[in-house]
Amino acid sequence: MNIVIKSLVIAGAISLMSGTALAAENCAVGKTVTDGVLTIGTGNPAYFPWVIDDNPESGQGFEAAVAYALADRMGFDADQVVWTRTTFDQAIQPGVKDYDINMQQYSITEERRQTIDFSSPYYTSAAAVLVRKPAVEAGAQPNIASLKGLKWGAAAGTTANELINSLIDPEPQTLLYDDNADITEALKSNQIDAVLLDLPSALFTAAVLLDDGVVLGQFPSDATGELDQFGAVLEKGNPLLECVDTALAEMGADGTLASIEARWLQSETGVPVIE
Repeated sequence: MNIVIKSLVIAGAISLMSGTALAAENCAVGKTVTDGVLTIGTGNPAYFPWVIDDNPESGQGFEAAVAYALADRMGFDADQVVWTRTTFDQAIQPGVKDYDINMQQYSITEERRQTIDFSSPYYTSAAAVLVRKPAVEAGAQPNIASLKGLKWGAAAGTTANELINSLIDPEPQTLLYDDNADITEALKSNQIDAVLLDLPSALFTAAVLLDDGVVLGQFPSDATGELDQFGAVLEKGNPLLECVDTALAEMGADGTLASIEARWLQSETGVPVIE
């Protein structure tokens, strides 16, 4: 390549990158509830593994870590991030918000879009295997060969039964129940050994609804198709949305989101990926 042309190409690339960075740093100017501050809503309380010890200011936990990484991409230092608390339902009611974005594992749905705006997804839920400790003590392991021998349950009318058949193809026939509440009771009464839930539901059920629940493993999201996708909630028509989406796109492209997910939803929860 001609040296002059090559120099112009390099200079143009540097200029483009600088311009992109400058745009990212200044995209939120004049668009936040409080100028110069990014106000982020979370739950009251906020739970593990999304926020550790109900302390989002620490940046510990999946959503807390995503929030600070997102703020940084938008030009806010950590000390320019302010947290506020809302209930789950309160945050998605129509009307003026006292936050810029709210992150509480909100699944993106068209019904909710009627009253609020969603960012692009920052997490696509994985399908996770939920068992009880007796199954683990009997030898259940997070691999397909082990999972094939378990007795599975699924909620009729959901995609769980189809996923169980396609991902695991268990030897015993899968038993069908009316809903997830019935599945939980079936686990408790030893009618079944395992169920397939989205990871957030599996973590909640293991920690809250079962005395001895264990999330044995999780399938990568690209193996199960798109389950629930979580997006940040913004006030309807908020001009900050474009800025948030640009930052999230960058975080997805450079591996930032994947790295945060690997730490907080795999390593810290102890839920391995099923190969």
